[in-house]
Amino acid sequence: MKKNYSFGSGSPKSFQAYPRTDFDLESGTVKRSRKSKRSNYFYPIKMLKSLGKRIHNYYKLYPARLFVFSLLIGVIILIVLSISESRFRMMSNYAKFDMGVVDAYPFTKFRNLVMVAGHSVYTSSSCEKVDKEDSWFLESYQKHPGQAATFVDHIRKGVEITAADDDALLLFSGGETRKDAGPRSEAQSYWTVAESKGWFGKQESVRGRALTEEHARDSFENLLFSVCRFRELTGTYPQNITVVGYDFKEKRFKQLHRSAIGFPEKSFFYSGTSSSQTSREAALKGEALVRTQFKEDPYGCKGSLRRKKLGRDPFHRSVPYPNGCPEIEGLFRYCGTAPYPGSLPWA
Repeated sequence: MKKNYSFGSGSPKSFQAYPRTDFDLESGTVKRSRKSKRSNYFYPIKMLKSLGKRIHNYYKLYPARLFVFSLLIGVIILIVLSISESRFRMMSNYAKFDMGVVDAYPFTKFRNLVMVAGHSVYTSSSCEKVDKEDSWFLESYQKHPGQAATFVDHIRKGVEITAADDDALLLFSGGETRKDAGPRSEAQSYWTVAESKGWFGKQESVRGRALTEEHARDSFENLLFSVCRFRELTGTYPQNITVVGYDFKEKRFKQLHRSAIGFPEKSFFYSGTSSSQTSREAALKGEALVRTQFKEDPYGCKGSLRRKKLGRDPFHRSVPYPNGCPEIEGLFRYCGTAPYPGSLPWA
């Protein structure tokens, strides 16, 4: 007669044939059950401990190297933090300045820039001979009859263009470029001549919106610095730019300098006047050379153009820009042969 035996878990005589662990049938031993993996919470700590041991061992072997390396890392971190902090403060200050003090910009209604590029410093104590060469400090290549009159023509032209445009701000541009002329700027010289001439009959219309940019040392800086100065005065960048200068410099400004700052061609204008007849031939030859130099070095930051620029700063004036135009700070720092790759407010 068959008997039924219960082997279920509910049977009072139930038993476990094998332990509740991993059992190796071949060796007859019980394997240790693997502990379930905990989260990787302690893994970073182990890595840090391991890294610390390695650094400690390296220090025992090469203490001097590790010291120099640590010092270098510390200096780099300090430099990065310093640059980041200064940029943050500058941008923060300008943001507060723009939003909180509307009246900080005295010429907010103007939208167009008229820039007259300076070429010399007025040195006479009297304003009665502004069209005479001995009233100006002239370089050897400028000493030609009728040269002073061309400066006055530029000033007059700038005043006339500004008078015809109610939205225009006039800037005379040029720094303290001549040591023997003393610490007097080209820009102030032109403004003084305009004042002595009664603004050529346009005083009521133009005088109150004619100012100076007194740091430019070459034609590229005449343009770039004047754009920044316009931003300082109005709080915005110009919608249109008109440059006044010699007619033979038109290509330099319209094709090279305008392109270098990425300003729209349709919004850029040039008003040229003739040079003196006696200086025309030499001026054209010189212009061809300078244009070639700017083609090779569009931002005037290398080689002969840079040396020339440094030579036109005999009093070591600190250039304040781009403090007044933080949006184009990168353009001021850029030095390359290709067009500036960054973003621009007018692009």
